[in-house]
This record gives sequence, C-alpha cells and structure tokens, in this order.
Amino acid sequence: MATPVCGYLEHVAVRVRDIHWHIRFFETVFGWQVRQTEGDPVHPLQVWIGGIQLVADPAFDGIQGRVHHLGIRCESVDRAMTIAYAIDGVTHLERGRQWLVLPEGLIVELLPASNTAVTTALSVHPTL
Repeated sequence: MATPVCGYLEHVAVRVRDIHWHIRFFETVFGWQVRQTEGDPVHPLQVWIGGIQLVADPAFDGIQGRVHHLGIRCESVDRAMTIAYAIDGVTHLERGRQWLVLPEGLIVELLPASNTAVTTALSVHPTL
C-alpha cells in the first residue's frame, strides 16, 4: 500500500439562496473575510470565505446537493454560540446548542480547538 499524501480540506462548496446573509454570518461569528469573488462584487456568483465556497443559487430549494454540515474548530465554542444566536434565524439541533442551524438549513457544528490550532490553520494562505 502506498504512503498517503498529507493534506487538509481547503474548502467546501455550498449552494445558498441568500449569499449576502451567509457572508455576513461567517464574518460576524468567525471574523472570516471574503478572499475571492467571482462575478459582480455587489451580486457575486460565488465567494470564497474561510474554508467555504458559497455558490449563489437564488432558486435553490431544499437540501439536495448541499453538504450535511460544516465542522468548524474555534477558539471559544461558547463565544461563537453567543454571537451566532444573536443573529436572527439561527437555531440548533436537538443534539446540542453547538449544532447551529442557519435559516436555509445549513448546519454548522462548533468544535473546540486545542492550543494554537486555529492560529496555525489560519496562517496557511492557499493560492487560488
């Protein structure tokens, strides 16, 4: 068996109806900034923010073709929950408050990071 290549998940592409709402959510809760935009910046076709590619699809209806959830490691799960729940429309799954449900159905699982894991991960600047 060949030795596996080391790697990490660079991004996950997710279809969303309201791309601006999702951009504001990830900026507000995690401090992420849009690192690339495709199309008109006012009405983008898609954006890359943090490790997520948001694909604008205003006619999208349902969860078919969308990932089940995003697991996001953060320095403080409690602080992330406080910020997230202050945003209209954010709820949670019965399995726990760290399982955020965004208004269009996308689920975000908040996971605690150890030591400097977040700083180390954010220091990687992928080239697009």
